[in-house]
Amino acid sequence: MTDWSAIFLGIIALSVSVMAAIQVGIVVYGARLARRVDALAAQVDREIKPLLTHLNAIGEEAARATALAAAQVERVDRLFADVSLRVEETATAVQSAIVAPARAGLALLTGVRAAFDALKGMRQASKPAHAAAPDEDDPLFIG
Repeated sequence: MTDWSAIFLGIIALSVSVMAAIQVGIVVYGARLARRVDALAAQVDREIKPLLTHLNAIGEEAARATALAAAQVERVDRLFADVSLRVEETATAVQSAIVAPARAGLALLTGVRAAFDALKGMRQASKPAHAAAPDEDDPLFIG
């Protein structure tokens, strides 16, 4: 049994040595992989920083353009409000300058017409009612 024990002990030692070699290989490979990942992260960081800077500048420009557009819209809104107010004032001025005197003139014309109609009515009332036109026959004559 001692021979078998020595064989098994040799197999165990060989297995432990192989496992230790594999573990050392994994640790070395892991360290290399960690360095590569670190280098890749540094490269990505170097390449992404300018992109982020440009994106930040684009965002600032977009914010500035939006603020300018909002200011222009407010100016246009004030302009239209002023124009509509002035149009209303002009319409009111036209109405007070033209329409009111026109109404007064129309009222005066209506008064003059009424006076002429009254004079005409008085004139017709002063004519004798029995004076007929010369070519008219006596309305009471039957024949």
